Amino acid sequence: MSIKGKAAIAGVYEHPLRWAPHKTQYQIMAESARGALDDAGLKLKDVDGLFTSGVGGMGIIALAEHLNLNPDYLDSNSIGGSSFVSHTAHAAAAIAAGYCTTALILYGSTWSSDRFAIGTGGGGGSDPPDYFESCYGPTTVGAYALVAQRHMHEFGTTSEQLAEIAVTMRKHASLNPLAKFRDPITVDDVLTSREVSSPLHLLDCCMISDGGGAIVVTSAERARDLKKKPVQILGAAESAAHTSAGMRDVLNAAAKQSGPTALARAGVAHKDINMAMIYDSFTITVLVTLESLGFCKKGEGGAFIQNGRIGLGGALPINTDGGGLSSNHPGMRGIFLVIEATKQLRGECGPRQVNNCQLAFCHGTGGTLGLRHSGASLVLGV
Repeated sequence: MSIKGKAAIAGVYEHPLRWAPHKTQYQIMAESARGALDDAGLKLKDVDGLFTSGVGGMGIIALAEHLNLNPDYLDSNSIGGSSFVSHTAHAAAAIAAGYCTTALILYGSTWSSDRFAIGTGGGGGSDPPDYFESCYGPTTVGAYALVAQRHMHEFGTTSEQLAEIAVTMRKHASLNPLAKFRDPITVDDVLTSREVSSPLHLLDCCMISDGGGAIVVTSAERARDLKKKPVQILGAAESAAHTSAGMRDVLNAAAKQSGPTALARAGVAHKDINMAMIYDSFTITVLVTLESLGFCKKGEGGAFIQNGRIGLGGALPINTDGGGLSSNHPGMRGIFLVIEATKQLRGECGPRQVNNCQLAFCHGTGGTLGLRHSGASLVLGV
C-alpha cells in the first residue's frame, strides 16, 4: 500500500531541556505531546493512535495511562535510534488503512541526568548473537571505529575529513538556541580532542543528553484545515543489516536498501532533495550513510562532505539543528530528524533556514554499524 499523499505531519515539538533531572521521561513526553498538539491546533481528545519507543516492555500502556488516552492503534516497535522515523511511516500507513485518524509519536529520555553511559562496556547482551561478542568486551564506539579504520584503509579517507563533519554540525548548532553545544570548533579542535577509539576522537562522537519530542500525523485532507502548513509524507522504507553469517561488508549500511526504496516510492531523485537529516551518532556514521543512501559513490564520502557541501548554503545541507554531535542525543535521536525536517519545510528555522526548502530526506540508524543495525528512510515535502 502506497502512503504517498495520504498522510501529513500536522504538528511537531522539541522539548527544550538538555538536562532535566527534575523530570521523568513521562513528563517530558507529556509536555512534548501538549506542544505538538498546540502546534497542530488539535487537542488530546483528537488522538486515537499512539506511538513510542524506549519505554521498555509494555511501557506504552503506562504512557497511555499517563496521558489518559485509550487509543485505537498502538505501536511501540523498537529498532533503535531509527524507531521514530519508522513510526512516522507506520502512522501514515495506519491512517491510510483507516486504523486511526490522528497519531501522536512521542519520545522522552533522561539518560544524561540518570548518568546512563550508552555504548560503553561489554557486559553481555541478551540476544543470541551477542553471546559470540560480549565476552570480548566490545563497545559501540569501538565498532564504529572499526568501520572508520576500514574506510580509511580502503579509500584513503582522513581524520580531517571526518572532523569537517563535526565542525559543520557545530556551525549549525551555533544558530540553534536549543542546541547543547554552540561554541565554534575547528578541525584542529576535533583532532586534538581526546582519542576515544582510534581513529575517532571525542568530538567525533555524539553527546549524551536528556530530551524528547513529539510528532502529530493525520490525514493529508484533514491537515490542510489545521493551524500549520502540512508536511506531506511522500515515501518511506526501512531495512536491517547484520553480519550475514560472517560475509557482510562493514561499509554497507542498511541505508543502501531503505534509501533508494524511499526515494522511488516518493517519485523523486537524489538531486531533488533540498536538505537531509542524517543520524550522526559518530562522524563516520554520516559519511557511510551518505554513501549507502546513494548521495555519492562508495569511497567518495570523504570528498563529498568537503568544501561546504553539507553546510548551510551548500548543495546538501545536513543536520541543520546541529545533530547528535552538537544539539542533542538522548539515547535515540530519530524523532529530532523528523522534527527539524518539518520545521525546515515550513520555513520556521530562522538563521539556519535552508532557502526554498521543498523536499527533505530523513534517515535514522539504530544499533551499530558494522554489526547489527536498522535503517529507516523518509521523504517529506510541501
